[in-house]
Amino acid sequence: MNHTLEIINRRTSLRRYKDTPISEEHLDILLHSAMRAPTAGNMMLYSILVIRDQETKDILSKTCDNQPFIARAPVVLVFLADLQRWFDYYRRSKVQEFCARTGLDFKGPDLGDLFISSSDALIAAQNVVIAAESLGIGSCYIGDIMENYETHRELLQLPEFAFPVAMLCLGYYPDDYEPKVRSRFDREYIVFKEKYRTLNEEELTEMFAEEEATFPRANKYEAENAAQFMFARKTGADFSREMHRSIRKAMENWQGRQL
Repeated sequence: MNHTLEIINRRTSLRRYKDTPISEEHLDILLHSAMRAPTAGNMMLYSILVIRDQETKDILSKTCDNQPFIARAPVVLVFLADLQRWFDYYRRSKVQEFCARTGLDFKGPDLGDLFISSSDALIAAQNVVIAAESLGIGSCYIGDIMENYETHRELLQLPEFAFPVAMLCLGYYPDDYEPKVRSRFDREYIVFKEKYRTLNEEELTEMFAEEEATFPRANKYEAENAAQFMFARKTGADFSREMHRSIRKAMENWQGRQL
C-alpha cells in the first residue's frame, strides 16, 4: 500500500488539536491542493474562507450546533458554493445584452448551479483533507455550517449567490493522539454494478447488524433499536430541522429568476 492509500485508510475526524498554529507554509500547501481539485468546466465555482479570528470561531462553535472544539481549531476553512463571481463577470461583460440580442435566456443561478457548485466546493475540501493528513494535520467536517443561513450570511459577509456547503476544522495532531478508525458498511451494500439495487429485508438486517448490536439500549430518546436511535439523534433532530429551514431560505436566491 502506497503512502496516499495509507493516508486515506487511516484518516479519522479530529476534534482535539495540538496547541500550535498551522504554519503559513502548510496552509499555503492546503489551499494550493484545494485549488488543484477537479472542477466543472474549470470554472472553479467555489470560494474558501480562511478563518483564524477567535471571535468568529467562537460564534461558529455556537451557531454550528454548539460544538466547542470548533473554537479551539487553529484554522477553520469554510467552503462556499459560489456563483457570485461569474454573475458579476457576466454583468460586467454585458452578457444580458448579448442574450437579448441572440435570443438566449439570461437568468440568475438555479438549483442545478447550486448543486454543481456544491460539488466543486466539496471536491476541493476533500483535497484539503488528504493533503492535511500528509502534513500531520487532522480535520473534521462540519455540515452544520449550512444551518442558520441568515446568521452565517451576515457573519461571513456572504453575497447573494454564495452558500456555505462545508466547513473544515484543522489542526496538528496532539502528541498523545491514538487514532480509532471506525468501521464502514460492507461494500456489497454500497457499491452496485451498472444499476441501483434496492436492498431486501435480509440484506438490511445484515447491513445494520453491528449498529443494532452496539447502539445504547439505555438512551434519552427511548429508542428501541438502532434505526429509531439514529433517526432521533440525526435525521429527525432539531439541528436537522434547522438545516432544512436554512437551506430552503438560501435556495430562494437559487431559483433562476430574472435579473
